Amino acid sequence: MDKQTAQKVLSHPKFQKMAAQKAVLGWLFSAVIFTVYVAFILFIGISPQVFATPVAPGSVTTWGIYVGLFVIVFSVVLTGVYVYIANGKFEQATREVVREVMEIEK
Repeated sequence: MDKQTAQKVLSHPKFQKMAAQKAVLGWLFSAVIFTVYVAFILFIGISPQVFATPVAPGSVTTWGIYVGLFVIVFSVVLTGVYVYIANGKFEQATREVVREVMEIEK
């Protein structure tokens, strides 16, 4: 694809709308993950004894292990959801715009 075609794709209204939606989704997911991490760190700082509480009496595993694992798994899952959406809906929109631009050029 040459520069002129690329510029037409980038300036296409459908592509710009898709890029804006993708940016909003990315920032939204980033804000959610950031909020979860900040809440986790704040809770550790404010009430560390809760994370040190064993899950069951006599157990070695504490709630902190499970909450920490949740934060990690949540981040991975949310990233996976973003990638799924970006590679599905957004990629399809990009292909449609490229197809439209290429047809106009012929």
